[in-house]
Amino acid sequence: MTLPHRTPPVRQTSTFGFLAALAVFAVTVTVLAEQGAISTSFVKTLGKTLCLCLAAVAMDVVWGYTGILSLGHMAFFGLGGYAIGMWLMYARTEGLVVQSLASQPLPPTPGELRDAIGSQIFGVVGSSDFPLIWMFADSLFLQLMMVVLVPGMLALVFGWLAFRSRVTGVYLSILTQAMTLALALYLFQNDSGLRGNNGLSGLQNIPGFENTSQAALSLGFFWASAVALALGYLLFAWVVSGRMGSVLRAVRDDEARVRFLGYHVESFKLFAFVLTAVVTGIAGALYYPQAGIINPNEIAPIASIYLAVWVAIGGRGRLYGAVIGAAFVSLLSSWFTGGGAPAIALGGYSLQWTDWWLVLLGLSFVAVTLFAPKGIGGLVDLIADRRRPDRQGDYGPDKGAKRAEEGAE
Repeated sequence: MTLPHRTPPVRQTSTFGFLAALAVFAVTVTVLAEQGAISTSFVKTLGKTLCLCLAAVAMDVVWGYTGILSLGHMAFFGLGGYAIGMWLMYARTEGLVVQSLASQPLPPTPGELRDAIGSQIFGVVGSSDFPLIWMFADSLFLQLMMVVLVPGMLALVFGWLAFRSRVTGVYLSILTQAMTLALALYLFQNDSGLRGNNGLSGLQNIPGFENTSQAALSLGFFWASAVALALGYLLFAWVVSGRMGSVLRAVRDDEARVRFLGYHVESFKLFAFVLTAVVTGIAGALYYPQAGIINPNEIAPIASIYLAVWVAIGGRGRLYGAVIGAAFVSLLSSWFTGGGAPAIALGGYSLQWTDWWLVLLGLSFVAVTLFAPKGIGGLVDLIADRRRPDRQGDYGPDKGAKRAEEGAE
């Protein structure tokens, strides 16, 4: 028995349709932004939404296709943001310090310059010394490597320990949540080396682009986010479309049987866990320069729960469903919590959506779980099924069926 041949992702209807829709969307946003029809802040919101969509696609692969409900993937998202944020903050502060010391009669020594930079960055937590984790902060190339290596190594170590112990189900979800909580609590400490609760700020000021307007920078990051989402979607579509995807789905449906058939289940789960962690870290590295600030609250377990909710509402097990869910819920959240939704007067009580948005989100998650397990993406499946021709009559047995073999005798 031979496994089905892998279909290239670009030939798959859903993948091609998604890439075409993303291209049209990116061009439309660019044209509207150039004409002043949409604001710079809204362009940034759309760019951040694309990054969240990329993280949701990664979450869908590890949960919807592999069956690992990870409640810690936003930790990798935050680590990617911290990695690039360290370089952004160091380079920006270095430029300011050099400019302020330019009027001195003697140029500062490298040690004096580094001490002055350290005082500017860590003065808020009562320190001026660079922690060891900042040893590569002056190199953009090395910090970009950290964007990939730090989330990847954490996922590799955690996944290897968890999967080799055959921790599954809700227990694995609790472990991932505990990992995220431990990381967030550590980063809240001032001696963590990342400025504690203050986090890293001013990330929207890109070194070397001081004379570039925020409107141009926002469009640049928007396009970078769109390209990253397209490439990530292609990568995961390739992973789940062939034999690898078949094994991952089999692990999700019946892990014991897959192990009985001779597959090393732990290796497949570890591959999916690490790959999705790396892609999620890249998404975070693109998100936080657009957000302008990152702090430990971004890594709190509730953020990873939101990610799972987005995938569930969009429809897990469908890459486009994850994108739909993340885009729909995150934009709706921005509208409700940003004051866009008008308050509703209920007699002597005024319903403020900023207070009730989380309740609405929770109820939506419960409703989708009970009444629409396929999520919003299930509507796409319904439309696609209706477009298929209604074949009447017996068109003969399928190729390889038993009665085809009998008829050929």
